[in-house]
Amino acid sequence: MKTVKRDYQNRINYLSNELAVDESFDLVKLELDYADREMCIFLVDGFVKDEVLMFLLHFLSELTADQLEQNGFEKLMKSYIPYAEIAAEPDLDKIIDQVLSGPAALIIEGFTQAILIDTRTYPARGPEEPDLERVVRGSRDGYVETIVFNTALTRRRVRDRSLRMVYMQIGKRSKSDVCLCYLSDIADPGKVKLIEDHLKAIEVDGLPMAEKTIEEFLAGQYWNPYPVIRYTERPDTAAAHLYEGHIILIVDASPSVMIMPATFWHHLEHAEEYRQKPSVGAYLRGVRFIAVLAALFLLPFYYLLSVNPSLIPAELAFLGPEDSGSVPLVAQFLLAEIGLDVLRMAAIHTPSALATALGLVAAIMIGDVAVEVGLFSSEVVLYISIAAMGTFCTPSYEMSLANRLTRIYLLISTALFGVAGYVAGITLWLLLLIQMKTFKTGYLWPFIPFSFKALLNVWIRMPIPFKKYRPSFLDPQDPKR
Repeated sequence: MKTVKRDYQNRINYLSNELAVDESFDLVKLELDYADREMCIFLVDGFVKDEVLMFLLHFLSELTADQLEQNGFEKLMKSYIPYAEIAAEPDLDKIIDQVLSGPAALIIEGFTQAILIDTRTYPARGPEEPDLERVVRGSRDGYVETIVFNTALTRRRVRDRSLRMVYMQIGKRSKSDVCLCYLSDIADPGKVKLIEDHLKAIEVDGLPMAEKTIEEFLAGQYWNPYPVIRYTERPDTAAAHLYEGHIILIVDASPSVMIMPATFWHHLEHAEEYRQKPSVGAYLRGVRFIAVLAALFLLPFYYLLSVNPSLIPAELAFLGPEDSGSVPLVAQFLLAEIGLDVLRMAAIHTPSALATALGLVAAIMIGDVAVEVGLFSSEVVLYISIAAMGTFCTPSYEMSLANRLTRIYLLISTALFGVAGYVAGITLWLLLLIQMKTFKTGYLWPFIPFSFKALLNVWIRMPIPFKKYRPSFLDPQDPKR
Protein backbone atom coordinates (compact mmCIF):
# COMPACT_ATOMS: atom_id res chain seq x y z
CA MET A 1 0.00 0.00 0.00
CA LYS A 2 2.85 2.35 0.85
CA THR A 3 4.47 1.53 -2.49
CA VAL A 4 1.24 2.46 -4.31
CA LYS A 5 0.97 5.75 -2.44
CA ARG A 6 4.64 6.55 -3.02
CA ASP A 7 4.33 5.82 -6.74
CA TYR A 8 1.22 7.99 -6.98
CA GLN A 9 2.91 10.85 -5.12
CA ASN A 10 6.02 10.63 -7.30
CA ARG A 11 3.90 10.95 -10.41
CA ILE A 12 1.99 13.92 -8.99
CA ASN A 13 5.23 15.64 -7.97
CA TYR A 14 6.75 15.09 -11.44
CA LEU A 15 3.72 16.52 -13.20
CA SER A 16 3.53 19.45 -10.79
CA ASN A 17 7.19 20.33 -11.31
CA GLU A 18 7.19 19.96 -15.08
CA LEU A 19 3.96 21.93 -15.48
CA ALA A 20 5.16 24.52 -12.92
CA VAL A 21 1.69 24.77 -11.40
CA ASP A 22 3.03 26.91 -8.56
CA GLU A 23 4.48 29.46 -10.98
CA SER A 24 1.67 29.81 -13.55
CA PHE A 25 -1.70 30.97 -12.29
CA ASP A 26 -3.63 29.43 -15.20
CA LEU A 27 -2.33 25.90 -14.59
CA VAL A 28 -4.66 24.22 -12.11
CA LYS A 29 -3.85 21.26 -9.88
CA LEU A 30 -7.04 20.02 -8.23
CA GLU A 31 -6.44 17.46 -5.46
CA LEU A 32 -9.41 15.22 -4.58
CA ASP A 33 -10.28 12.30 -2.33
CA TYR A 34 -13.08 10.09 -3.67
CA ALA A 35 -13.86 6.36 -3.28
CA ASP A 36 -11.17 6.05 -0.59
CA ARG A 37 -8.50 6.99 -3.17
CA GLU A 38 -6.45 10.11 -3.72
CA MET A 39 -7.04 11.73 -7.08
CA CYS A 40 -5.64 14.76 -8.87
CA ILE A 41 -6.77 16.67 -11.94
CA PHE A 42 -4.37 18.82 -13.96
CA LEU A 43 -5.85 21.34 -16.39
CA VAL A 44 -5.34 24.74 -18.01
CA ASP A 45 -7.85 27.31 -16.84
CA GLY A 46 -9.69 28.70 -19.84
CA PHE A 47 -9.37 25.56 -21.96
CA VAL A 48 -11.77 23.37 -19.97
CA LYS A 49 -15.54 23.69 -20.09
CA ASP A 50 -16.69 24.47 -16.54
CA GLU A 51 -19.98 22.62 -16.84
CA VAL A 52 -18.26 19.41 -17.98
CA LEU A 53 -15.71 19.66 -15.17
CA MET A 54 -18.46 20.14 -12.58
CA PHE A 55 -20.35 17.13 -13.98
CA LEU A 56 -17.16 15.03 -13.78
CA LEU A 57 -16.53 16.03 -10.16
CA HIS A 58 -20.14 15.28 -9.27
CA PHE A 59 -19.82 11.83 -10.82
CA LEU A 60 -16.52 11.05 -9.04
CA SER A 61 -18.02 12.05 -5.71
CA GLU A 62 -20.66 9.32 -6.08
CA LEU A 63 -18.14 6.51 -6.70
CA THR A 64 -17.62 3.92 -3.97
CA ALA A 65 -14.45 2.03 -3.12
CA ASP A 66 -15.99 -1.27 -4.22
CA GLN A 67 -16.56 0.01 -7.72
CA LEU A 68 -12.82 0.58 -8.24
CA GLU A 69 -11.50 -2.62 -6.68
CA GLN A 70 -11.59 -5.11 -9.55
CA ASN A 71 -10.84 -3.86 -13.09
CA GLY A 72 -11.52 -0.39 -11.73
CA PHE A 73 -9.62 1.47 -14.47
CA GLU A 74 -11.37 -0.41 -17.26
CA LYS A 75 -14.75 0.28 -15.63
CA LEU A 76 -13.93 3.97 -15.37
CA MET A 77 -13.03 4.12 -19.07
CA LYS A 78 -15.96 2.08 -20.36
CA SER A 79 -18.78 2.53 -17.86
CA TYR A 80 -18.34 5.06 -15.11
CA ILE A 81 -17.20 8.18 -16.97
CA PRO A 82 -20.05 9.10 -19.35
CA TYR A 83 -18.02 11.19 -21.77
CA ALA A 84 -17.13 10.54 -25.39
CA GLU A 85 -13.62 11.98 -25.71
CA ILE A 86 -11.48 10.16 -23.16
CA ALA A 87 -8.22 8.26 -23.53
CA ALA A 88 -5.71 6.39 -21.37
CA GLU A 89 -2.07 7.50 -21.28
CA PRO A 90 0.76 5.98 -19.17
CA ASP A 91 3.58 8.26 -20.38
CA LEU A 92 4.00 11.26 -18.07
CA ASP A 93 5.71 13.42 -20.71
CA LYS A 94 2.86 12.82 -23.15
CA ILE A 95 0.40 13.67 -20.38
CA ILE A 96 2.17 17.02 -19.92
CA ASP A 97 1.97 17.76 -23.66
CA GLN A 98 -1.72 16.88 -23.70
CA VAL A 99 -2.56 19.06 -20.68
CA LEU A 100 -0.82 22.03 -22.31
CA SER A 101 -2.85 21.36 -25.47
CA GLY A 102 -6.16 21.56 -23.59
CA PRO A 103 -7.42 18.19 -22.25
CA ALA A 104 -7.62 17.61 -18.51
CA ALA A 105 -5.60 14.76 -16.97
CA LEU A 106 -7.08 12.69 -14.14
CA ILE A 107 -4.52 10.80 -12.02
CA ILE A 108 -5.92 8.16 -9.63
CA GLU A 109 -4.03 6.40 -6.87
CA GLY A 110 -3.44 2.75 -7.70
CA PHE A 111 -3.69 3.17 -11.47
CA THR A 112 -0.55 3.48 -13.59
CA GLN A 113 -2.36 5.24 -16.44
CA ALA A 114 -3.89 8.69 -16.49
CA ILE A 115 -7.31 9.42 -17.98
CA LEU A 116 -7.24 12.28 -20.49
CA ILE A 117 -10.60 14.02 -20.79
CA ASP A 118 -10.86 16.28 -23.82
CA THR A 119 -13.16 18.99 -22.51
CA ARG A 120 -11.27 21.85 -24.10
CA THR A 121 -12.86 24.86 -25.66
CA TYR A 122 -10.73 27.53 -27.30
CA PRO A 123 -11.65 31.22 -27.51
CA ALA A 124 -13.04 31.56 -31.03
CA ARG A 125 -14.94 33.94 -33.27
CA GLY A 126 -17.86 32.90 -35.40
CA PRO A 127 -17.38 31.92 -39.06
CA GLU A 128 -17.48 35.04 -41.23
CA GLU A 129 -16.97 35.70 -44.91
CA PRO A 130 -13.24 36.32 -45.52
CA ASP A 131 -12.32 39.83 -46.66
CA LEU A 132 -9.93 38.63 -49.38
CA GLU A 133 -12.37 36.23 -51.07
CA ARG A 134 -15.75 37.91 -51.07
CA VAL A 135 -18.44 36.86 -53.55
CA VAL A 136 -21.65 38.56 -54.60
CA ARG A 137 -23.68 35.38 -54.21
CA GLY A 138 -22.59 32.41 -52.15
CA SER A 139 -21.93 31.19 -48.65
CA ARG A 140 -20.86 33.73 -46.05
CA ASP A 141 -19.01 31.39 -43.72
CA GLY A 142 -15.25 31.17 -43.57
CA TYR A 143 -12.56 29.36 -41.68
CA VAL A 144 -11.65 30.57 -38.19
CA GLU A 145 -8.65 30.16 -35.88
CA THR A 146 -9.85 26.91 -34.26
CA ILE A 147 -8.84 23.67 -35.98
CA VAL A 148 -11.89 21.67 -34.82
CA PHE A 149 -14.27 24.29 -36.25
CA ASN A 150 -12.36 24.22 -39.54
CA THR A 151 -12.47 20.44 -39.87
CA ALA A 152 -16.22 20.58 -39.17
CA LEU A 153 -16.74 23.26 -41.86
CA THR A 154 -14.86 21.03 -44.31
CA ARG A 155 -16.81 17.87 -43.46
CA ARG A 156 -20.05 19.79 -43.84
CA ARG A 157 -19.27 20.12 -47.55
CA VAL A 158 -17.42 16.83 -48.09
CA ARG A 159 -19.63 14.07 -46.70
CA ASP A 160 -17.50 11.36 -48.20
CA ARG A 161 -16.47 8.21 -46.35
CA SER A 162 -13.02 8.43 -47.93
CA LEU A 163 -12.30 11.86 -46.42
CA ARG A 164 -9.29 11.53 -44.16
CA MET A 165 -8.28 13.94 -41.40
CA VAL A 166 -4.76 12.98 -40.27
CA TYR A 167 -3.81 14.69 -37.01
CA MET A 168 -0.23 15.53 -36.06
CA GLN A 169 1.68 18.03 -33.97
CA ILE A 170 4.52 20.25 -35.18
CA GLY A 171 6.93 22.22 -33.03
CA LYS A 172 9.21 20.90 -30.32
CA ARG A 173 7.87 23.46 -27.85
CA SER A 174 4.57 24.71 -29.24
CA LYS A 175 3.15 21.26 -30.16
CA SER A 176 0.88 23.02 -32.66
CA ASP A 177 -2.04 20.98 -33.99
CA VAL A 178 -2.20 20.44 -37.74
CA CYS A 179 -4.51 18.32 -39.85
CA LEU A 180 -3.69 16.79 -43.23
CA CYS A 181 -6.94 16.45 -45.16
CA TYR A 182 -7.55 14.51 -48.41
CA LEU A 183 -9.88 12.04 -50.13
CA SER A 184 -8.14 8.68 -49.86
CA ASP A 185 -9.65 7.17 -53.02
CA ILE A 186 -8.88 10.25 -55.16
CA ALA A 187 -5.65 11.87 -53.94
CA ASP A 188 -2.36 10.44 -55.17
CA PRO A 189 -0.88 8.35 -52.28
CA GLY A 190 2.62 9.34 -53.38
CA LYS A 191 1.87 13.05 -52.97
CA VAL A 192 0.16 12.42 -49.63
CA LYS A 193 3.20 10.54 -48.33
CA LEU A 194 5.57 13.17 -49.72
CA ILE A 195 3.78 15.97 -47.87
CA GLU A 196 3.37 13.89 -44.73
CA ASP A 197 7.10 13.08 -44.69
CA HIS A 198 7.96 16.76 -45.15
CA LEU A 199 5.72 17.69 -42.23
CA LYS A 200 7.23 15.05 -39.96
CA ALA A 201 10.73 16.24 -40.86
CA ILE A 202 10.05 19.82 -39.68
CA GLU A 203 12.19 20.67 -36.68
CA VAL A 204 11.36 24.03 -35.14
CA ASP A 205 10.52 25.36 -31.69
CA GLY A 206 7.03 26.47 -32.65
CA LEU A 207 4.71 27.89 -35.29
CA PRO A 208 4.14 31.50 -34.16
CA MET A 209 3.09 32.45 -37.70
CA ALA A 210 1.10 29.22 -38.13
CA GLU A 211 0.80 28.11 -41.77
CA LYS A 212 3.33 30.66 -43.08
CA THR A 213 6.07 29.06 -40.98
CA ILE A 214 5.17 25.63 -42.38
CA GLU A 215 5.20 26.99 -45.94
CA GLU A 216 8.86 27.94 -45.66
CA PHE A 217 9.72 24.34 -44.77
CA LEU A 218 7.52 22.78 -47.44
CA ALA A 219 8.02 25.10 -50.40
CA GLY A 220 11.79 25.66 -50.37
CA GLN A 221 13.24 28.24 -52.82
CA TYR A 222 13.22 30.74 -49.98
CA TRP A 223 14.10 33.83 -52.03
CA ASN A 224 11.69 33.03 -54.86
CA PRO A 225 8.62 35.25 -54.29
CA TYR A 226 6.20 33.08 -56.28
CA PRO A 227 3.97 30.89 -54.08
CA VAL A 228 3.73 27.14 -54.75
CA ILE A 229 1.02 26.72 -52.09
CA ARG A 230 -2.39 28.30 -52.39
CA TYR A 231 -4.29 29.68 -49.41
CA THR A 232 -8.01 29.98 -48.94
CA GLU A 233 -10.32 31.00 -46.11
CA ARG A 234 -13.41 29.64 -47.89
CA PRO A 235 -14.61 26.10 -47.06
CA ASP A 236 -16.32 25.78 -50.44
CA THR A 237 -13.06 26.55 -52.26
CA ALA A 238 -11.20 23.98 -50.14
CA ALA A 239 -13.91 21.38 -50.83
CA ALA A 240 -13.70 21.97 -54.58
CA HIS A 241 -9.95 21.31 -54.48
CA LEU A 242 -10.40 18.18 -52.39
CA TYR A 243 -12.74 16.75 -55.04
CA GLU A 244 -10.08 17.43 -57.67
CA GLY A 245 -7.45 15.47 -55.74
CA HIS A 246 -5.58 18.22 -53.93
CA ILE A 247 -4.37 17.88 -50.34
CA ILE A 248 -5.42 20.39 -47.69
CA LEU A 249 -3.44 21.32 -44.59
CA ILE A 250 -5.36 22.89 -41.70
CA VAL A 251 -3.26 24.57 -39.01
CA ASP A 252 -4.60 25.49 -35.59
CA ALA A 253 -4.68 29.25 -34.80
CA SER A 254 -4.94 30.15 -38.50
CA PRO A 255 -8.07 31.00 -40.55
CA SER A 256 -6.30 30.03 -43.79
CA VAL A 257 -5.89 26.49 -45.06
CA MET A 258 -3.11 25.42 -47.42
CA ILE A 259 -3.93 23.81 -50.79
CA MET A 260 -1.22 21.58 -52.25
CA PRO A 261 0.00 21.31 -54.92
CA ALA A 262 -0.94 24.60 -56.61
CA THR A 263 0.25 25.79 -60.02
CA PHE A 264 0.64 29.36 -61.26
CA TRP A 265 -2.89 29.33 -62.65
CA HIS A 266 -4.53 28.20 -59.41
CA HIS A 267 -3.57 31.54 -57.89
CA LEU A 268 -5.58 33.35 -60.57
CA GLU A 269 -8.89 31.55 -59.94
CA HIS A 270 -11.67 32.98 -57.80
CA ALA A 271 -14.87 31.53 -56.37
CA GLU A 272 -16.90 34.34 -57.97
CA GLU A 273 -16.28 32.81 -61.41
CA TYR A 274 -18.16 29.67 -60.35
CA ARG A 275 -20.96 31.56 -58.62
CA GLN A 276 -22.09 33.00 -61.98
CA LYS A 277 -23.22 31.54 -65.30
CA PRO A 278 -20.36 30.01 -67.33
CA SER A 279 -20.42 32.84 -69.88
CA VAL A 280 -20.22 35.47 -67.15
CA GLY A 281 -17.57 33.48 -65.31
CA ALA A 282 -15.50 33.18 -68.50
CA TYR A 283 -15.78 36.94 -69.04
CA LEU A 284 -14.70 37.68 -65.45
CA ARG A 285 -11.74 35.35 -65.77
CA GLY A 286 -10.69 36.98 -69.04
CA VAL A 287 -10.88 40.45 -67.49
CA ARG A 288 -8.85 39.23 -64.52
CA PHE A 289 -6.12 37.82 -66.76
CA ILE A 290 -5.93 41.10 -68.68
CA ALA A 291 -5.65 43.02 -65.41
CA VAL A 292 -2.87 40.75 -64.16
CA LEU A 293 -0.97 41.09 -67.43
CA ALA A 294 -1.32 44.87 -67.18
CA ALA A 295 -0.03 44.78 -63.62
CA LEU A 296 3.06 42.88 -64.79
CA PHE A 297 4.04 44.45 -68.11
CA LEU A 298 2.30 47.82 -68.57
CA LEU A 299 4.68 50.05 -66.59
CA PRO A 300 7.97 48.79 -68.09
CA PHE A 301 6.41 48.75 -71.57
CA TYR A 302 5.18 52.35 -71.22
CA TYR A 303 8.60 53.40 -69.96
CA LEU A 304 10.23 51.68 -72.94
CA LEU A 305 8.03 53.58 -75.38
CA SER A 306 8.52 56.86 -73.53
CA VAL A 307 12.32 56.77 -73.72
CA ASN A 308 12.29 55.35 -77.26
CA PRO A 309 9.70 57.45 -79.16
CA SER A 310 10.82 55.87 -82.45
CA LEU A 311 9.10 52.63 -81.32
CA ILE A 312 5.71 54.34 -81.17
CA PRO A 313 3.62 54.30 -84.36
CA ALA A 314 2.47 57.73 -85.52
CA GLU A 315 -1.18 56.98 -84.71
CA LEU A 316 -0.21 56.12 -81.09
CA ALA A 317 2.05 59.12 -80.51
CA PHE A 318 -0.26 60.35 -77.74
CA LEU A 319 0.96 57.51 -75.50
CA GLY A 320 4.22 59.29 -74.71
CA PRO A 321 4.39 61.79 -71.83
CA GLU A 322 3.80 65.41 -72.75
CA ASP A 323 5.99 66.60 -69.91
CA SER A 324 8.18 64.06 -68.15
CA GLY A 325 8.72 66.44 -65.22
CA SER A 326 11.90 67.36 -63.38
CA VAL A 327 12.41 63.87 -61.96
CA PRO A 328 13.62 61.06 -64.28
CA LEU A 329 10.76 58.87 -65.45
CA VAL A 330 12.12 55.64 -63.98
CA ALA A 331 12.59 57.37 -60.61
CA GLN A 332 8.96 58.53 -60.77
CA PHE A 333 7.77 54.97 -61.27
CA LEU A 334 9.94 53.61 -58.48
CA LEU A 335 8.85 56.35 -56.08
CA ALA A 336 5.22 55.68 -56.98
CA GLU A 337 5.67 51.94 -56.36
CA ILE A 338 7.23 52.59 -52.96
CA GLY A 339 4.49 55.13 -52.21
CA LEU A 340 1.80 52.54 -52.97
CA ASP A 341 3.40 50.04 -50.59
CA VAL A 342 3.70 52.72 -47.91
CA LEU A 343 0.02 53.52 -48.39
CA ARG A 344 -0.90 49.84 -48.23
CA MET A 345 1.01 49.33 -44.99
CA ALA A 346 -0.45 52.53 -43.54
CA ALA A 347 -3.96 51.29 -44.39
CA ILE A 348 -3.29 48.00 -42.59
CA HIS A 349 -2.18 49.79 -39.42
CA THR A 350 -4.81 52.53 -39.55
CA PRO A 351 -7.97 52.09 -37.45
CA SER A 352 -11.05 51.68 -39.65
CA ALA A 353 -12.52 54.94 -38.32
CA LEU A 354 -9.55 56.84 -39.81
CA ALA A 355 -9.28 54.90 -43.08
CA THR A 356 -11.37 57.42 -45.03
CA ALA A 357 -9.20 60.28 -43.82
CA LEU A 358 -6.08 58.36 -44.85
CA GLY A 359 -7.50 57.81 -48.34
CA LEU A 360 -8.25 61.53 -48.75
CA VAL A 361 -4.78 62.55 -47.62
CA ALA A 362 -3.16 60.02 -49.97
CA ALA A 363 -5.32 61.07 -52.92
CA ILE A 364 -4.55 64.77 -52.42
CA MET A 365 -0.82 64.34 -51.78
CA ILE A 366 -0.04 61.69 -54.37
CA GLY A 367 -2.67 62.33 -57.00
CA ASP A 368 -2.83 66.12 -57.07
CA VAL A 369 -0.05 67.91 -55.24
CA ALA A 370 2.67 65.57 -56.52
CA VAL A 371 1.65 66.35 -60.12
CA GLU A 372 1.40 70.09 -59.54
CA VAL A 373 4.86 70.39 -57.99
CA GLY A 374 6.37 68.33 -60.80
CA LEU A 375 7.28 65.24 -58.81
CA PHE A 376 5.09 63.04 -61.01
CA SER A 377 3.71 63.48 -64.48
CA SER A 378 -0.01 62.88 -64.94
CA GLU A 379 0.70 59.86 -67.18
CA VAL A 380 2.74 58.21 -64.43
CA VAL A 381 -0.17 58.55 -62.01
CA LEU A 382 -2.52 57.09 -64.63
CA TYR A 383 -0.41 54.03 -65.45
CA ILE A 384 0.62 53.32 -61.88
CA SER A 385 -3.08 53.37 -60.99
CA ILE A 386 -3.86 50.84 -63.73
CA ALA A 387 -1.05 48.60 -62.51
CA ALA A 388 -2.31 48.90 -58.93
CA MET A 389 -5.82 47.90 -59.97
CA GLY A 390 -4.39 44.88 -61.77
CA THR A 391 -2.54 43.94 -58.60
CA PHE A 392 -5.72 44.20 -56.54
CA CYS A 393 -7.58 42.06 -59.11
CA THR A 394 -5.22 39.15 -58.39
CA PRO A 395 -7.17 36.70 -56.16
CA SER A 396 -4.05 35.41 -54.40
CA TYR A 397 -2.44 38.02 -52.15
CA GLU A 398 0.88 36.15 -52.30
CA MET A 399 0.79 36.11 -56.10
CA SER A 400 -0.01 39.83 -56.24
CA LEU A 401 3.06 40.65 -54.13
CA ALA A 402 5.26 38.41 -56.30
CA ASN A 403 3.97 40.11 -59.45
CA ARG A 404 4.69 43.50 -57.91
CA LEU A 405 8.33 42.54 -57.35
CA THR A 406 8.48 41.23 -60.92
CA ARG A 407 7.12 44.55 -62.21
CA ILE A 408 9.83 46.49 -60.36
CA TYR A 409 12.49 44.10 -61.66
CA LEU A 410 11.29 44.52 -65.27
CA LEU A 411 11.17 48.29 -64.85
CA ILE A 412 14.78 48.40 -63.64
CA SER A 413 16.05 46.02 -66.35
CA THR A 414 14.29 48.09 -69.03
CA ALA A 415 15.71 51.33 -67.63
CA LEU A 416 19.24 49.89 -67.65
CA PHE A 417 19.30 48.07 -71.00
CA GLY A 418 16.35 49.37 -73.03
CA VAL A 419 14.64 46.98 -75.44
CA ALA A 420 17.17 44.22 -74.72
CA GLY A 421 16.57 44.61 -71.01
CA TYR A 422 12.81 44.39 -71.43
CA VAL A 423 12.99 41.25 -73.58
CA ALA A 424 15.71 39.62 -71.47
CA GLY A 425 13.82 40.46 -68.27
CA ILE A 426 10.64 38.76 -69.47
CA THR A 427 12.66 35.78 -70.74
CA LEU A 428 14.42 35.29 -67.40
CA TRP A 429 11.07 35.62 -65.60
CA LEU A 430 9.58 32.90 -67.80
CA LEU A 431 12.61 30.66 -67.27
CA LEU A 432 12.19 31.10 -63.51
CA LEU A 433 8.56 29.96 -63.69
CA ILE A 434 9.36 27.10 -66.08
CA GLN A 435 11.98 25.54 -63.79
CA MET A 436 9.80 25.84 -60.69
CA LYS A 437 8.11 22.78 -59.20
CA THR A 438 5.18 22.48 -56.86
CA PHE A 439 5.63 19.12 -55.11
CA LYS A 440 7.33 17.59 -58.17
CA THR A 441 4.79 19.09 -60.57
CA GLY A 442 5.59 21.74 -63.18
CA TYR A 443 4.52 25.17 -61.93
CA LEU A 444 3.22 26.28 -65.33
CA TRP A 445 1.22 23.11 -66.05
CA PRO A 446 -0.71 22.77 -68.40
CA PHE A 447 1.30 25.30 -70.41
CA ILE A 448 4.53 23.41 -69.69
CA PRO A 449 4.22 20.42 -70.02
CA PHE A 450 1.62 21.27 -72.63
CA SER A 451 -1.95 19.99 -72.51
CA PHE A 452 -4.36 21.79 -74.83
CA LYS A 453 -7.63 20.72 -73.17
CA ALA A 454 -6.37 21.50 -69.70
CA LEU A 455 -4.98 24.87 -70.84
CA LEU A 456 -8.31 25.74 -72.44
CA ASN A 457 -9.99 24.96 -69.13
CA VAL A 458 -7.54 27.32 -67.41
CA TRP A 459 -8.10 30.23 -69.76
CA ILE A 460 -11.86 29.78 -70.10
CA ARG A 461 -14.23 29.02 -67.26
CA MET A 462 -15.86 25.89 -68.68
CA PRO A 463 -19.36 24.70 -67.64
CA ILE A 464 -19.18 22.18 -64.81
CA PRO A 465 -20.98 19.39 -66.83
CA PHE A 466 -18.13 19.60 -69.38
CA LYS A 467 -15.44 19.04 -66.73
CA LYS A 468 -15.60 15.24 -66.66
CA TYR A 469 -12.02 14.55 -65.64
CA ARG A 470 -9.85 15.64 -62.77
CA PRO A 471 -6.56 17.49 -63.47
CA SER A 472 -4.03 14.93 -64.68
CA PHE A 473 -1.06 16.60 -62.98
CA LEU A 474 -2.52 15.49 -59.62
CA ASP A 475 -2.33 11.80 -60.68
CA PRO A 476 -5.76 11.07 -59.16
CA GLN A 477 -6.64 7.45 -58.42
CA ASP A 478 -10.13 8.10 -59.78
CA PRO A 479 -9.55 10.38 -62.81
CA LYS A 480 -13.22 10.64 -63.75
CA ARG A 481 -15.45 12.98 -61.79
